[in-house]
Amino acid sequence: MSFWNDEQRNTGGSFESGGGDFEPIPANTGCIAAIKQAGWADYEGDWYINIQWQVLKPEQYKNRVIFQKIRVLDNDPAKADRAKRMLAAIDTNAGGKLLQLSHEPTDHDLASALTGKIQAIKLQVWELEVDGQQRSGNWVSAVAPSKGAAQPTPVVAPAPAMADMDDDIPF
Repeated sequence: MSFWNDEQRNTGGSFESGGGDFEPIPANTGCIAAIKQAGWADYEGDWYINIQWQVLKPEQYKNRVIFQKIRVLDNDPAKADRAKRMLAAIDTNAGGKLLQLSHEPTDHDLASALTGKIQAIKLQVWELEVDGQQRSGNWVSAVAPSKGAAQPTPVVAPAPAMADMDDDIPF
Protein backbone atom coordinates (compact mmCIF):
# COMPACT_ATOMS: atom_id res chain seq x y z
CA MET A 1 0.00 0.00 0.00
CA SER A 2 1.37 3.40 -1.00
CA PHE A 3 1.62 6.43 1.27
CA TRP A 4 0.14 8.61 -1.54
CA ASN A 5 -3.14 8.15 -3.40
CA ASP A 6 -3.78 9.44 -6.95
CA GLU A 7 -5.64 12.58 -5.79
CA GLN A 8 -2.73 13.53 -3.50
CA ARG A 9 -0.16 12.97 -6.25
CA ASN A 10 -2.03 14.97 -8.91
CA THR A 11 -2.16 18.41 -7.29
CA GLY A 12 -0.51 20.14 -10.24
CA GLY A 13 1.61 21.93 -7.64
CA SER A 14 -1.29 23.89 -6.14
CA PHE A 15 -3.21 23.38 -2.92
CA GLU A 16 -5.28 25.57 -0.60
CA SER A 17 -6.40 24.21 2.75
CA GLY A 18 -9.03 26.89 3.40
CA GLY A 19 -10.01 28.22 6.82
CA GLY A 20 -7.75 30.27 9.02
CA ASP A 21 -9.43 33.64 8.43
CA PHE A 22 -10.70 34.24 11.94
CA GLU A 23 -11.73 37.66 13.12
CA PRO A 24 -9.54 38.71 16.05
CA ILE A 25 -10.88 38.17 19.54
CA PRO A 26 -12.30 41.58 20.63
CA ALA A 27 -10.00 44.03 22.42
CA ASN A 28 -9.91 43.88 26.23
CA THR A 29 -11.13 40.28 26.27
CA GLY A 30 -9.87 38.24 29.21
CA CYS A 31 -9.11 34.58 28.53
CA ILE A 32 -7.77 31.56 30.33
CA ALA A 33 -4.97 30.13 28.19
CA ALA A 34 -2.19 27.55 28.33
CA ILE A 35 1.27 28.01 26.87
CA LYS A 36 1.66 25.57 23.94
CA GLN A 37 5.22 26.52 23.01
CA ALA A 38 7.93 28.84 24.25
CA GLY A 39 11.37 29.45 22.76
CA TRP A 40 13.67 31.84 20.96
CA ALA A 41 12.89 32.97 17.41
CA ASP A 42 14.21 35.60 15.05
CA TYR A 43 12.99 37.55 12.11
CA GLU A 44 15.61 39.34 10.03
CA GLY A 45 18.03 39.49 12.96
CA ASP A 46 15.41 40.60 15.52
CA TRP A 47 15.66 38.00 18.31
CA TYR A 48 12.70 37.58 20.66
CA ILE A 49 11.02 35.00 22.87
CA ASN A 50 8.05 33.52 21.02
CA ILE A 51 5.18 32.20 23.12
CA GLN A 52 2.15 30.44 21.68
CA TRP A 53 -0.93 30.58 23.89
CA GLN A 54 -3.89 28.23 23.39
CA VAL A 55 -7.17 29.71 24.61
CA LEU A 56 -9.10 27.43 26.96
CA LYS A 57 -11.88 29.83 27.99
CA PRO A 58 -14.20 31.49 27.07
CA GLU A 59 -15.73 28.63 25.15
CA GLN A 60 -16.41 30.63 21.94
CA TYR A 61 -12.64 31.14 21.50
CA LYS A 62 -11.52 27.73 22.75
CA ASN A 63 -8.42 26.35 20.97
CA ARG A 64 -7.60 29.66 19.24
CA VAL A 65 -3.84 30.27 19.25
CA ILE A 66 -2.35 33.65 20.14
CA PHE A 67 1.30 34.39 19.29
CA GLN A 68 3.26 36.64 21.62
CA LYS A 69 6.67 38.13 20.80
CA ILE A 70 8.55 39.19 23.91
CA ARG A 71 11.47 41.36 22.80
CA VAL A 72 13.74 41.07 25.85
CA LEU A 73 16.79 41.97 23.70
CA ASP A 74 15.33 45.16 22.20
CA ASN A 75 17.88 47.91 21.47
CA ASP A 76 15.71 50.38 23.39
CA PRO A 77 16.46 49.72 27.10
CA ALA A 78 12.98 50.84 28.18
CA LYS A 79 11.31 48.41 25.76
CA ALA A 80 13.66 45.56 26.78
CA ASP A 81 12.91 46.26 30.47
CA ARG A 82 9.14 46.21 29.84
CA ALA A 83 9.50 42.93 27.92
CA LYS A 84 11.53 41.38 30.75
CA ARG A 85 8.86 42.42 33.25
CA MET A 86 6.23 40.69 31.07
CA LEU A 87 8.40 37.55 30.90
CA ALA A 88 8.96 37.71 34.69
CA ALA A 89 5.19 37.91 35.29
CA ILE A 90 4.52 34.97 32.94
CA ASP A 91 7.28 32.99 34.66
CA THR A 92 6.01 33.84 38.16
CA ASN A 93 2.54 32.59 37.17
CA ALA A 94 4.18 29.42 35.80
CA GLY A 95 6.17 28.65 38.96
CA GLY A 96 9.15 31.01 38.81
CA LYS A 97 11.82 28.70 37.36
CA LEU A 98 13.25 31.23 34.89
CA LEU A 99 13.68 33.87 37.58
CA GLN A 100 15.98 31.48 39.45
CA LEU A 101 18.43 31.37 36.51
CA SER A 102 21.52 33.57 36.47
CA HIS A 103 21.88 33.28 32.68
CA GLU A 104 19.75 34.20 29.68
CA PRO A 105 17.17 31.42 29.32
CA THR A 106 17.77 28.83 26.61
CA ASP A 107 15.09 27.26 24.44
CA HIS A 108 15.12 24.29 26.81
CA ASP A 109 14.75 26.57 29.86
CA LEU A 110 11.81 28.42 28.29
CA ALA A 111 10.02 25.26 27.13
CA SER A 112 10.45 23.36 30.39
CA ALA A 113 9.49 26.32 32.61
CA LEU A 114 6.51 27.63 30.65
CA THR A 115 4.95 24.97 28.40
CA GLY A 116 1.60 23.70 29.62
CA LYS A 117 1.17 26.40 32.25
CA ILE A 118 -2.30 27.98 32.53
CA GLN A 119 -2.72 31.72 33.07
CA ALA A 120 -5.19 34.52 32.59
CA ILE A 121 -4.37 36.77 29.64
CA LYS A 122 -5.89 40.00 28.36
CA LEU A 123 -5.98 40.49 24.61
CA GLN A 124 -5.84 43.55 22.39
CA VAL A 125 -6.17 43.86 18.60
CA TRP A 126 -3.39 44.93 16.23
CA GLU A 127 -4.04 46.18 12.70
CA LEU A 128 -1.61 46.90 9.87
CA GLU A 129 -1.35 46.89 6.12
CA VAL A 130 0.63 44.02 4.55
CA ASP A 131 1.16 43.92 0.79
CA GLY A 132 -1.77 46.28 0.24
CA GLN A 133 -4.15 44.24 2.40
CA GLN A 134 -5.44 45.21 5.83
CA ARG A 135 -4.52 42.53 8.43
CA SER A 136 -5.43 42.21 12.08
CA GLY A 137 -4.82 39.85 14.95
CA ASN A 138 -4.43 39.68 18.70
CA TRP A 139 -1.62 40.51 21.08
CA VAL A 140 -1.27 39.85 24.80
CA SER A 141 -1.40 43.09 26.82
CA ALA A 142 -1.55 41.60 30.33
CA VAL A 143 -1.06 38.35 32.20
CA ALA A 144 -2.21 37.28 35.66
CA PRO A 145 -2.47 34.10 37.69
CA SER A 146 -5.44 31.89 36.97
CA LYS A 147 -7.07 30.15 39.89
CA GLY A 148 -6.84 26.93 37.85
CA ALA A 149 -3.11 27.40 37.26
CA ALA A 150 -0.20 26.09 39.24
CA GLN A 151 0.85 28.89 41.59
CA PRO A 152 4.27 29.38 43.14
CA THR A 153 4.11 28.43 46.80
CA PRO A 154 6.30 29.27 49.78
CA VAL A 155 8.74 26.50 50.64
CA VAL A 156 7.17 25.95 54.09
CA ALA A 157 3.55 25.93 52.91
CA PRO A 158 1.83 22.92 51.36
CA ALA A 159 0.94 23.20 47.68
CA PRO A 160 -2.57 24.59 47.09
CA ALA A 161 -5.27 22.37 45.64
CA MET A 162 -6.25 22.99 42.04
CA ALA A 163 -9.09 25.49 41.92
CA ASP A 164 -12.05 25.46 39.57
CA MET A 165 -11.17 27.15 36.24
CA ASP A 166 -14.68 28.61 36.05
CA ASP A 167 -13.70 31.40 38.43
CA ASP A 168 -13.61 34.92 37.01
CA ILE A 169 -10.65 36.11 34.97
CA PRO A 170 -8.91 38.80 37.07
CA PHE A 171 -9.10 41.61 34.50
